[in-house]
Amino acid sequence: MNVTNLLGVKGREVATIDRSRSLRDAVALLRERGIGALVVAGTDQRPLGMLSERDVVRAIAVSGPGVLEDAIETVMSREVVTCTEATTVDELMATMTERRIRHVPVLAQGRLVGLVSIGDVVKARVTELERARRELLDYVNAR
Repeated sequence: MNVTNLLGVKGREVATIDRSRSLRDAVALLRERGIGALVVAGTDQRPLGMLSERDVVRAIAVSGPGVLEDAIETVMSREVVTCTEATTVDELMATMTERRIRHVPVLAQGRLVGLVSIGDVVKARVTELERARRELLDYVNAR
């Protein structure tokens, strides 16, 4: 199974935000969409950074609630780990575990075409394991 399969199930919509917007704007968008991270993208849909709930909490812990008025670019993670649609779920799971990240933008020709979360990966893996279990049971019971 690869990322194309994941995007086929979950969809390709990605919540993005401009780096000049405030953290308060980002928090409102996270709450409104019920999501844990935003891709900080330019007008050309190329990822410039990631902003997660963790980033916001850490910023508040360090600088206090006034940081919510600061621009996203002051807090966002600038190193963006990405994948392609051809990346396998196993490769993605390994990368997310190694890098301790929960959201990975999907790129095609350098442009944003999706976002995969650790929840998407776990759900796909559980579905895959359940299918294999059913096939084994069918095989054993067919004897």
